[in-house]
Amino acid sequence: MSDRRTYEGRELPRQDEELVDQGLQFDIGTLLGRRRVLTFLGASGVLGLTACAAGTDSSSPSTTSATTSSSTTSGGSASSTSSGDLAEIPDETAGPYPGDGSNGPDVLAESGVVRQDIRSSFGSSTTTAEGVPMTLTLSLKDLAGGGTPFAGVAVYVWHCDREGRYSMYTEGAEDENYLRGVQVADDSGRVSFTSIFPACYSGRWPHIHFEVYPDEASITDAGTAIATSQVALPKDACDAVYATSGYEDSVGNLGRLSLTSDNVFGDDGGTSQLADVTGDVTKGYEVILTVGVDTATEPTGGGMGGGMGDAPGGGPAGG
Repeated sequence: MSDRRTYEGRELPRQDEELVDQGLQFDIGTLLGRRRVLTFLGASGVLGLTACAAGTDSSSPSTTSATTSSSTTSGGSASSTSSGDLAEIPDETAGPYPGDGSNGPDVLAESGVVRQDIRSSFGSSTTTAEGVPMTLTLSLKDLAGGGTPFAGVAVYVWHCDREGRYSMYTEGAEDENYLRGVQVADDSGRVSFTSIFPACYSGRWPHIHFEVYPDEASITDAGTAIATSQVALPKDACDAVYATSGYEDSVGNLGRLSLTSDNVFGDDGGTSQLADVTGDVTKGYEVILTVGVDTATEPTGGGMGGGMGDAPGGGPAGG
């Protein structure tokens, strides 16, 4: 009598193997009915897929997920940073020497104030302010409009000269109107001014004033400004500039100050007002700041306010 192993009357083709290892043909023909075969194949398919997934590098699904997340985060964050996460620029004092008609002289009523290069006076004087070259670029964002570029707004900029004097006010510069000018934001919401790096006078961190108006037609009325603020300049650039000829008084003045002790930027250390600056004293500096303006809030800046210091040349130089 044969001693070969069988199952349900069929001889096992693989005598040395377990029943479950006899091969698919044996399983289909002997072990299962047609309905059970279909059930078996369905289960096998699921198990096969599960086995394939288990046999794949376990890092693959995570990597794919991380990559997708990273891509989303990268793209989403960029959009969010440029709009949703951009804070409204703090409202600040215009200082005692704004030249906008709110405290004496009004350069904004003069023909010629809309200009890109503000280094020289215009009108009855053509004096040029000397100093290390500087280009100031402000990128205006309309926060009430979702952080889109604020095209068409007019931006009035002014700052002190190399000696810490403000044109139109300070003794020795009262007959000048240099370092003041207006530009209208382009389609990307940008305005740019060619100027010189301002001094540091006693009591104030180096800064640049600006006012934002709804449009060019509005600049003759300081009361229509939708934002009034200041740009803070970083210490490393200031140190380099103030080591050059003409800025000698700024060295000691800066040494007695910090962004956190300044009575304008001190609230938060100028977090949203500190400009990005590149360049050197030979070729000049690029000063760049993104400015969030929210027309849905009531402007609280402007006026003389605090933040005054003693400027070289005598008297308070302004906030």
